[in-house]
Amino acid sequence: MINALKNARDSRAARRLLATLVCVPLLCVAGTAQSEEYPSKAVRMVVPFGPGTTTDTIARLVSDRMSKALGQSIIIENKAGAGGTIGTAQVSRSAPDGYTIVMGTVGTHAINKELYSKRGYDPEKDFEPIAFVGQTPTILVVGGKSPYHSVEDLGKAAATPPGVTFSSAGSGTSGHLAGELLKDRLSGTMLHVPYKEGSMALQDVMSGQVQFMFYHPAAVLSHVKAGKLRAIGVSSSQRSSAAPDVASIAEQTKSEFDLVAWFMMYAPAGTPAPVMAKLKKAADVALADPDLAAKLKTQGVEPGGESTRDLARFEAAEIDKWADLVKKSGAKVN
Repeated sequence: MINALKNARDSRAARRLLATLVCVPLLCVAGTAQSEEYPSKAVRMVVPFGPGTTTDTIARLVSDRMSKALGQSIIIENKAGAGGTIGTAQVSRSAPDGYTIVMGTVGTHAINKELYSKRGYDPEKDFEPIAFVGQTPTILVVGGKSPYHSVEDLGKAAATPPGVTFSSAGSGTSGHLAGELLKDRLSGTMLHVPYKEGSMALQDVMSGQVQFMFYHPAAVLSHVKAGKLRAIGVSSSQRSSAAPDVASIAEQTKSEFDLVAWFMMYAPAGTPAPVMAKLKKAADVALADPDLAAKLKTQGVEPGGESTRDLARFEAAEIDKWADLVKKSGAKVN
């Protein structure tokens, strides 16, 4: 009886082993076939901010050209809220099959790691970078009738009681942190006034209720041209092609000052390498297109397209840089 049971167990074990040996190659073949067929349906690109934002505009411009290279439609889906964490977290939980990707930003994948204690995702562990889409500085603007014509003028005003105020689209945003870095470089009193929306913050700079603001080129340059705002500095270490006549803050203060907002496409971690290769190739083709590059530059964005660079290392360095600024600012979202 004991021998019979032993033989039965051995027989079952042998059958399981045989089944495993047969199934593993079949699974590999199935996975390879799935990668070869990709994409067999539309790809969803989540934009973790609302329609009409700079991130949304960039995503729509890139996806239009990228879809042609990929051979499938790329559908934009806006999932805004909580500084981009809601939409980004949703993508981190999506199937890693290449059919859900996200247009990440310096906020979602660098600043938020220190700013938000509850994000629902890890920007490094939960994502695989597809391509560096581009970067843009923020423009330091004052009201069109403001007495300040340079960073030096602003510094003198900050050193004279009661100092100056600056607005932003919210605590912990790139505009807020750029203002905190400027305060560190110039000293003096610079009081931060956070707003729920960037447009409201900008309006109060134009009216003179707040002295200055750092904001995206696409949002401010038309007002500069109309005389409602005056641009007195850019946050990148070099001058921006979007505003070549405006000196960088680093140039004016003779100090280290290099903060840029950037945009990068990501897929969920674990996406198969062949699928990632197709996404990266399509992104590179799109970002190499002169027409797309010209359209991005109208938004104040310098095109990237460097899917072959060490994006993970770049992101890690950015996380460290912005984390330091977040800590110094005291900003925190629970």
